[in-house]
Amino acid sequence: MKIAGRDKITKFMRRHARSRSSLTSWLATAEEAQWKNPQDIKERFGSADFLSENRVIFNISGNNYRLVVLVRYVEGQLLIVKIGTHAEYDKWKLD
Repeated sequence: MKIAGRDKITKFMRRHARSRSSLTSWLATAEEAQWKNPQDIKERFGSADFLSENRVIFNISGNNYRLVVLVRYVEGQLLIVKIGTHAEYDKWKLD
């Protein structure tokens, strides 16, 4: 998959050094993936949650961090929407 908005992850890793390993691993997996539908994501990331408008929430590093991604399956693209700690995520309005 092509990943847009990678700078959000880079900035987050600078502020939260403990997230680096898990986010680097997620990026590598996502780049190699060829997700065609939500089931493809669920097979690799069983804890992923799906929202409307093709948004997916990934639990990172044992659910310490949350990553919200917009998936464009046909184009093979991921857009990083938001990333934060679990505490920050609890304050987001993602309806």
